Amino acid sequence: MMDAQWLRIAPCAAIPPREGRVVHIADREIAIFNLGGRFLAVDNRCPHRGGPLADGIVSGSSVVCPLHAWKIDLETGQVARPAGPAAPCVATYPVRVEAGILLVRVPVDVPAGATVSDGAAA
Repeated sequence: MMDAQWLRIAPCAAIPPREGRVVHIADREIAIFNLGGRFLAVDNRCPHRGGPLADGIVSGSSVVCPLHAWKIDLETGQVARPAGPAAPCVATYPVRVEAGILLVRVPVDVPAGATVSDGAAA
């Protein structure tokens, strides 16, 4: 990522283990997943038909899209199923935790302020 900034998102407790939550940052929808104390973030749209990845089933370090069962690797953003040479990717975002608060690194052109879909705020 070229120029980027870290944005405070929500307390870690706002995202239950093995689940995802949508975060709205400017015009982006980012899905943040809690993999049991390790957090990963990707764009919330499946590259197949735009399914909401945050609503998918978490399996290991992947999520299965709830619409058509495409499996996305949350670490790389790569499509794991169906496999193919032209499989599109999903953008990933670095995540870190400071004092129990999640931060996501986004491009500098994104204004500060984020909202988690379950009502928690930055």
